[in-house]
Formats: sequence, structure tokens, C-alpha cells
Amino acid sequence: MALPIKDNPHTFGIPSILIHWLIALGIIGMYPLGLYIDTLTYYDPEYQTVPAWHKSIGMILLALLALRMVWRSMNRAPTPLPQPRGLQLATKAVHLLLYLLPLITLISGYMISTADGRPISVFNWFDVPALSAVIDNQEDLAGEVHYWVATLMIGLAGLHALAALKHHFINKDQTLIRMTSLYKEPHS
Repeated sequence: MALPIKDNPHTFGIPSILIHWLIALGIIGMYPLGLYIDTLTYYDPEYQTVPAWHKSIGMILLALLALRMVWRSMNRAPTPLPQPRGLQLATKAVHLLLYLLPLITLISGYMISTADGRPISVFNWFDVPALSAVIDNQEDLAGEVHYWVATLMIGLAGLHALAALKHHFINKDQTLIRMTSLYKEPHS
């Protein structure tokens, strides 16, 4: 059976799965990269290149997140698997936060990078224009938001991953399988 393009009541489609995992891997990689950037001094050889990579990947992640939101608005997610009402509400809250926190992290990163009025060069392919600073001390304030929201997001993503593993190994349900494209729709 061919994997579906669009999401259906049983599983996610290929675009949803690919975008999910690209964003997940990007975010997981960006966090330690950002922590490493904070250790660099002006005299480190990576002082210019590593932050440029971080900014470029961030802009690509922002585009992927926008694409994910558009795709999600055009597709109905698979029917949630049965679980207690409290867990259903917690699941919805975590999923909402896993859209909101990356958005805040990426926007605050943009605000840090463009506070001086310079655009962000995405791997020297194209520039993302800068907007004028909207608040005083924008780089520092956006930096605080960026760090704390990214840290919260990484913690929540870890909880999300643990919950998926719990569903797979303890509950033995299809939660994780539906997001890895291994699920085969039951025959009617």
C-alpha cells in the first residue's frame, strides 16, 4: 500500500511526517549549537561561521514551521487514540505549545539577529530583510526570551518524545507508528 499524501483518520501523510521530523531534528540540533555560540569569543575561529549557520537554519526552520501550519490547516489530523480525558487535554496543550514555542523562539532569534538593522543571510543564498528595532534593548530582551523559551521547548519536546515511547512500549498503541509512516491502514 502506498503511503498517503494527505493525513487521514488513521495516519499522517508523508508531508506531515517529513515536516515534523525535519523540524524536530532541526530544533534538537539548534539548541546545543546555540549554547555553543554563547561560549564563543570574538577571537574564536568559529565566531562568524557558527552563528551564521544558526541564523540560516533558524530561517529555514521558520519557513518549515509556516509550511507546517499551512499544511495542518488544510489537513485534518488522524483521530486521536483513546485515552483518559485528562491525558487528552494534556496532549492538546502540549501539541499547541509545540507549535507556539518554536514560533516564539524563531521570532525572538530573528529579533536578536536583526536588531542592528542588518538582514540575515541564509547560507549566502538569499537575505531575509531586517525590520527596524521595535523596542529599546531589543537584542538583549529578545536574547532572554530566545534562551528561556528554547529551553522550555527542548524540555517539552523531550517530554513529548518520552510520551511517544510510552505509548509505543507500554501502551503498545499506534501513536508513534502513525508519525513514522510505518502504519498500515486497517482493511474494512
